[in-house]
Amino acid sequence: MTADTAYSSAQPVALSVDGLLKTFGRKTAVDNLHLDVPEGSFYGIVGPNGAGKTTTLQMCTGMLLPSAGHVSLFGQDVWENLDEARAVMGVMPQADEIFDRLTGRQLLIYVGLLHGMKREESRRRADDLMAAFGLADAGKKIVADYSTGMKKKICLAVAMIHSPRILFLDEPFEAVDPVSSANLRDILKEYVAGGGTVVISSHVMALVEKMCSHVAIIAEGTVRAAGTLEEVSAGEELEDRFFELVGGRQETAHFDWLQGGEQE
Repeated sequence: MTADTAYSSAQPVALSVDGLLKTFGRKTAVDNLHLDVPEGSFYGIVGPNGAGKTTTLQMCTGMLLPSAGHVSLFGQDVWENLDEARAVMGVMPQADEIFDRLTGRQLLIYVGLLHGMKREESRRRADDLMAAFGLADAGKKIVADYSTGMKKKICLAVAMIHSPRILFLDEPFEAVDPVSSANLRDILKEYVAGGGTVVISSHVMALVEKMCSHVAIIAEGTVRAAGTLEEVSAGEELEDRFFELVGGRQETAHFDWLQGGEQE
């Protein structure tokens, strides 16, 4: 399926992006981008560094005002109904964006209260999430002392505590060890199996192929191809298809001074 091909109307759309544009001075970061994310999908947005992935997610989640275009969640315009949109979305923060002087449990309870939850409900969900993410023994430890993998887990828990209908995750597996990565994937797969929708940005093709049901390849702020994983791959490995659409591969450089073995 190409970027110009519409999704089947039989499948409800969770996220719809129509003509999204973002400019910073003379630089165009996102250029007339169109995208539909079906409900209940595990949707991967892939592209090289600087492709516009993070900028697109920031506009979809109400963090960055578009220069033009529209974003809707479950049929409601995000920027016209920002409070309602934020109530149904979960956005995974980066580790440097959370209150890391709180313990993991305190952080989750606090975020639950910010979402308007009763204190007892927030505590119950915090305990459930700490256990599910394998952080029960770290509940009284401040987040600043967590390992990288533990911080990724608590950040994902922050995004999930208010039971959102859709999750937005920007490079959630970057610098995460294989065990933590596998645990995070299992939790996300269970979330999707329960009817949730996940939108994830990544530049790791193998990870996207393993996890995602749908994918969009983005380069220079535009969608080069979008659809199910099988449609976009078109019978090839996703990485090979990616290079066909995006380009950028160079011939291997050969330096006569860079070689292994003994030197005379």
